Amino acid sequence: MTEYVFPKDFVWGSATAAYQIEGGATEDGRGPSIWDTYSHTPGRTLNGDTGDVAADHYHRWPEDLGHIKDLGLGAYRFSISWPRVQPGGSGAFNQAGIDFYSRLVDGLLERGVRPVATMYHWDLPQELEDADGWASRETALRFRDYAAGIVGALGDRVHTWTTFNEPWCSAYLGYASGVHAPGRTSPAAALAAVHHLNLAHGLAGRVVRELAPSADLSVTLNLHVIRPATDSAADHDAVRRIDALANRAFLGPMLDGAYPADLLADTASVTDWSFVHDGDEKQIAVPLDVLGVNYYSSTLVRAWDGVSERSSADGHGASTASPWVAADNVEFLPQPGPYTAMGWNIDPEAFTELLLSLRDRYPNQPLMITENGAAFDDVVSPDGTIQDDRRIDYLRRHIAAVGSAREQGADVRGYFLWSLLDNFEWGYGYDRRFGIIRVDYDTQVRTWKQSAHWYQALAASGRLAQ
Repeated sequence: MTEYVFPKDFVWGSATAAYQIEGGATEDGRGPSIWDTYSHTPGRTLNGDTGDVAADHYHRWPEDLGHIKDLGLGAYRFSISWPRVQPGGSGAFNQAGIDFYSRLVDGLLERGVRPVATMYHWDLPQELEDADGWASRETALRFRDYAAGIVGALGDRVHTWTTFNEPWCSAYLGYASGVHAPGRTSPAAALAAVHHLNLAHGLAGRVVRELAPSADLSVTLNLHVIRPATDSAADHDAVRRIDALANRAFLGPMLDGAYPADLLADTASVTDWSFVHDGDEKQIAVPLDVLGVNYYSSTLVRAWDGVSERSSADGHGASTASPWVAADNVEFLPQPGPYTAMGWNIDPEAFTELLLSLRDRYPNQPLMITENGAAFDDVVSPDGTIQDDRRIDYLRRHIAAVGSAREQGADVRGYFLWSLLDNFEWGYGYDRRFGIIRVDYDTQVRTWKQSAHWYQALAASGRLAQ
């Protein structure tokens, strides 16, 4: 048996996102977001579910902060709803929305919990999408103004400012495959969105440096672990092509100061990248105090022969359009189980592999696990307990993977479990449950699952036997 001992300053936290838990969709001046529009469009989400009420965190936040304190967590990662604090995405700010987050931050500090605020977790104000959304450079400029307003309001009370959560999803799932809001299927718009999200990150990061110099600056990326089906040159080139789209399209400008040349060449048939202006890449490469890493599963690819039925088992939702722009010669293969309720393969070894690859490529860049967790079909027993052993096993194995990476030199500073609460799981509505705390959506009663008790013990001891 291996025991991993995490240092006392290792951060144990949990994470949520505004549209997934808050509810209060039309209260106190909040404007509509692209996810309000998308989820209210028939056929877009499972069972027609919306985030109108979600976990009602907007009204129940003191109770939820009590759970965070009782879990013994040192930090809480939440996101700020842009349309709640600036309803149209430009112009006047909504004081009621700012006051909500101010109370939330103060409540965390009063409970001894570090606030980790994500500026953008996918809920773009609908007015900006009506003006072409992230495909427009103007949205990046509006994001800079939004960042200035919210950082100015919350100031140094926030320990860590995270500019974006998973810009890969915003760009490719939102604008190429259409399985996320705003539901567009334009490869050229998706690549423009990649750049404007990157640019907005750099602009907002510099706002943080100016207005909250004592705060940490971060971004969260869902980096893909991509493996070839065979050792052939063609399959290795398939890995290279997908790695460029999935990983290096963001790591390149953010950490290296330039887009990868092979990405530009691979996508030349879609766009000439003329939306990248002189000085943009320098602007994007704002130094980070910590790089947030989200991980759930791994990816298996091979070169498509162009004849057989093309497999598209990438785990990112079914669509007639692909998120993988200009990669029609690559197919994504199903992987052996076991699987989570999302249909994602469980591969903790790939988690270690990912962290070690970041250690090798960016040896001086501290890392933070900002999301990791699993959805399973939880069963509530007659006595009300939820014995979610599969989730506990998933968490144990993946946190052990982090421990192994740390022992091999990866500078991982903390772990945020996804998620604190069951919530609105985007296109899957309320059918998938990631929380360590169950939410009864009829009554909004919160119940700790056994995984919550397990995580509470881990956070207290910092010791994991595997």
